[in-house]
Amino acid sequence: RLMKCDQDMMKYGRELYDFSKEMRTRLDSLSVSKTEFQNEVGDVVSRVERIERDIDYLENQSPLQPCVEIDDKLLEQQVKEAKTKKKAKLKGVGDCDVMLTSVKSIKIVKKAGDIHGSWMKDPSKNSQKIYFFNGTKNNTLLEFPSIKEFTESSFLQAARNLTLPFSWQGTGQVVYNGFLYFHKSGSLNEILKVHIRNRTVIDRMLLPGAGRTPAYSLSPHTFIDLAVDELGLWSIHADLDTGSNLVITKIDRANMAVEHNWDTTCTSKDAEGAFFICGTLYVVYNSHQGGRSRIQCLYDVQDVISNDEAPVLYFPKRYGRHSVLHYNPKEKQLYAWDDDGYQTIYKLATMKKKVIS
Repeated sequence: RLMKCDQDMMKYGRELYDFSKEMRTRLDSLSVSKTEFQNEVGDVVSRVERIERDIDYLENQSPLQPCVEIDDKLLEQQVKEAKTKKKAKLKGVGDCDVMLTSVKSIKIVKKAGDIHGSWMKDPSKNSQKIYFFNGTKNNTLLEFPSIKEFTESSFLQAARNLTLPFSWQGTGQVVYNGFLYFHKSGSLNEILKVHIRNRTVIDRMLLPGAGRTPAYSLSPHTFIDLAVDELGLWSIHADLDTGSNLVITKIDRANMAVEHNWDTTCTSKDAEGAFFICGTLYVVYNSHQGGRSRIQCLYDVQDVISNDEAPVLYFPKRYGRHSVLHYNPKEKQLYAWDDDGYQTIYKLATMKKKVIS
């Protein structure tokens, strides 16, 4: 019995030793966790104190306005006044009250170059020169004295080759007041302003949010489409954050800076191009197979005409897609390039802008 008792005591002693050893290990681990927890708490407290100091600083810099109840009519009046100020600012650039009613007729001018490209006149000058941009990536444009020389069979002999310091991307370039504006090839969203006469870069800008996806799904080479109307220079691009809807930007061409931008409800899906007339964006849609082009969405930055009530406007019965559509505000015409390589002109019918009902 004494031997058995000794054996039991030895067994219990070993178990007690093992238990105490395990508890010491756990206590050591708990001590480490406690230290880490205390450090984390201290870090959180420091962050909270830093945020409180930042809030105090901001409140001192911009004291909070007292909370007051605003009458609904007063709020509505303030919204209307804000819209009126925005419209007045745009009208200060150029008074314009014209809206598109139909695309009347088409004139096929020539078939030259690749299946993609753009061509135009400078709408701000009395010059009759034609500017010809072949392809979606190039650094050489052709300048013709007039449309007469451009349409002749020996048209290349009359052309003046202008080599640019950088290549353009897509077909969204425009000429305005002796300057060329284009999306720089190889860049995400850089727009260059080049003096045509001496071919030097005068200025440049980055267009926030642009360049991540094509502006129009049926024109995959063009990520930034520039446009000119009676109010000046605009840009059009699609934004992935808005479901690839189009975003339009009014550009201060003198300072190459963003004046204002608008998120539109016009989708880039099945769109082939777009253009501006008097501050209204007209988006042209088609099919992948190349059907009849139609204007199916518009956005008026002055909120005079509504897209919901606007009728669908069809182009003349000629089937195919367009590589580009450029509006000339001086001639009230569209300069187009279709996917068969034809350079065409569309005549437009307009009327005084009014609310569509």
